[in-house]
Amino acid sequence: MKFIDKIKEKLSGLVEALSRYPLTVAFLMAAVVINAMAIQQEVDYTRYLLTFLMGAFLGITLQGAWERFYDRTSVRIVAMALCLTLTLGYFLIVRQYTSISMEIGIRSSVAIFAVFIAFTWIPVIKSEIRYNQSFMATFKALFNALLFSGVLFIGITLIITAIDLLLFDVSDKAYLHSLNCVGMLFFPIYFLSLIPIYPGLSNKNRPPEKVINDREKLVRSCQCPKFLEVLVSYIVIPLLAAYTIILIIYIVGNITGDFWSDNRLESMLVSFAIVVIFIYILASSLENKVAEWFLKIFPKVLVPIVLFQIVASVLQIQEVGLTHGRYYAILFGIFAVVSGLWMSFMPARNNGVIAALLIGFSLFSIMPPVDAFTISRGNQVNRLTNTLVENKMLENEQVNPNGSVSEEDKKIISDAVDYLAMMAYTKEISYLGENFDVYEDFYSTFGFYRYEDNQYRQNSIYLSLNQQSPIDISGYETFMVLNYYQKKEKWDPLIGSFESGGKTYRLSREKTAEQGGALVLVDETGQELMRIDMKAVFDHFTTSLSDNYQTSKDSMNADEASFTIENDQAAISLIATSLAIEKTEAGTINNGDFYVLIQIK
Repeated sequence: MKFIDKIKEKLSGLVEALSRYPLTVAFLMAAVVINAMAIQQEVDYTRYLLTFLMGAFLGITLQGAWERFYDRTSVRIVAMALCLTLTLGYFLIVRQYTSISMEIGIRSSVAIFAVFIAFTWIPVIKSEIRYNQSFMATFKALFNALLFSGVLFIGITLIITAIDLLLFDVSDKAYLHSLNCVGMLFFPIYFLSLIPIYPGLSNKNRPPEKVINDREKLVRSCQCPKFLEVLVSYIVIPLLAAYTIILIIYIVGNITGDFWSDNRLESMLVSFAIVVIFIYILASSLENKVAEWFLKIFPKVLVPIVLFQIVASVLQIQEVGLTHGRYYAILFGIFAVVSGLWMSFMPARNNGVIAALLIGFSLFSIMPPVDAFTISRGNQVNRLTNTLVENKMLENEQVNPNGSVSEEDKKIISDAVDYLAMMAYTKEISYLGENFDVYEDFYSTFGFYRYEDNQYRQNSIYLSLNQQSPIDISGYETFMVLNYYQKKEKWDPLIGSFESGGKTYRLSREKTAEQGGALVLVDETGQELMRIDMKAVFDHFTTSLSDNYQTSKDSMNADEASFTIENDQAAISLIATSLAIEKTEAGTINNGDFYVLIQIK
């Protein structure tokens, strides 16, 4: 009987969620339909999907505001109308773009995140319920919904697989459709069914027994499970303490050196700040010595560590410019410092201020003209323009190619263009043009190959021949193919033999003391007609001496891919179809495939 009662309770919770959040459920159902159409038709409906998701999040947040501060049905209708208006406004903004760029995706994600944080905070504003209790209830609901949805999806997947194997063929898209239904509909509705009704003016419209029942559910929802208390207090906090000690040792040991230029540390410190604040809010609901120790010490440790991170990030702007990622790293650092100071001197029951700060900083980051994208775009365009002007490469809104600029300026130009291309900003730059393609047009526009940041901090070069590029073979009589792999232990020395003028000639490869080996052309008597140093061939394609960046050009025409050598006995042209010049700490490894054109004189 208890099991049946539990099932009834869950089902009644789902039904209550449908009536409590009708507009959100409608948006979710629309999202499921549009996602199903995208799966079936393989058409991009991202703008519609984002619109429905935005409406769903706005719906639950405005419903929470109504429950907390109002009791009249007319106000609830107004809140729904406001939700529809804001959702329509969002759609009108995104519909003007032909595709959803990274900027639109990030702006939308940040906005949805801010609305969700508001959903957890608004119901407890000036309430007897503290924010950490609301956060605990939301966290538990999210975890349970993920668990149930995961189990449900696995079960459906097994059933589909069984049908496909034992009964009849099932389309592969069936798995995506089931994931769509579970993830886009069941998961959020089940999550909302676990959200308690917080004390508010809307309780006046409920029967007394319903209010009492909601109160009991609220108390249960805000309680920390014993499992979670043990996990946070005796596993997560000690691990976080050890991680903090490692960070402090590194910072102290490198305060005068690598700390200020180590890009890896930026993401680590941001992650550290996120975890500390997250655990702080969870630990505020715990009552044990470990949690008390954490609440007292960690906010004070957080502040100086994040301050160092902010300074390091600002200093790196001088070197690599400002991107939206670094903007968010700095902005989150400021938020973490302010939150850390608040947590250090104010009691844990007032941590709702942290949610308010997070909402404020999130909205600040997407509101022009101070948003992450307007500022980063302006910074990168200015860096690119100033560097081109300094090198006399920009005149009358035209770029003059110049391959002789310094390596530092090549890096600045490459980094700026790469970022602007990634964010789809290049079409807004008049001297690049609307049709500028960073892969196809970079070399012809600037006169050198572009840099790409390499996580291993090596200078590797990858080049390939444009397969549509015509190759001029006039003046040559023999064609061969050369596959050159420097580290290959066993290779056939003979590349090929051919006849010309009644004589036989051989082209072979030879290992030499010099790195790279050589190609040797001999006649039938063994007399050497020509020797080509392969190191010189690969050096011909090396355009950078920097040890920290990777040069890349996705395609070259035949002229760019050619290396020709000639003497009074023969002429040989090597046309690279693909090249990999990999520079590591152990040395340079040259690999490549070539067309070989030969003319005997």
